[in-house]
Amino acid sequence: MSTTATTKPIVPSQHNLVWIDLEMTGLEVEKDRILEIACIVTNKNLEILERGPDIVIHEPEEVLTAMNEWCQINHGKTGLTQAVRESKINLEEAEQMVLDFVKKYCPEKACPLAGNTIYMDRMFLYRYMPKLNDYLHYRIVDVSTIKELCKRWEGKVFSHCPPKKLVHRALDDIEESIQELKYYKDYMFQK
Repeated sequence: MSTTATTKPIVPSQHNLVWIDLEMTGLEVEKDRILEIACIVTNKNLEILERGPDIVIHEPEEVLTAMNEWCQINHGKTGLTQAVRESKINLEEAEQMVLDFVKKYCPEKACPLAGNTIYMDRMFLYRYMPKLNDYLHYRIVDVSTIKELCKRWEGKVFSHCPPKKLVHRALDDIEESIQELKYYKDYMFQK
């Protein structure tokens, strides 16, 4: 007796959100490098359609030793620094893997980039992953903007916001950002 699993066909939609998080060697776009990239695509209701690539990018030792103190401590604690040393994937390969994933769910230049303080990730994508950056819509959905507005206008809602775990790994940070936006959607954007 055989069973056939039925899977829904993937239909790209302009209403999807492309969640990306980067872990970098610092925040200076001209000198720092991307160490890790992860991607999740959600629909407009923030339901995860698929967890995409979570990629650690190889960098030479001199890049790792030049990281600022915060990055050396935190990336060391999370195991990212060692994972970067062991990775066999370069920046261009990582970009192509994420781009191939995004193309399954998103028409070109239609879906915005989403995340926390996502403008910073966007600057690194612009500099180091231009094909991926150019494929995405120019707009962003920045959860940290909503957080700042909530803090100022809806203090009671803000005080009950789910606490951050501060894992500082790309996929974990995306999942946390999605949960945070779901919270704001439920408590600030009701009809």
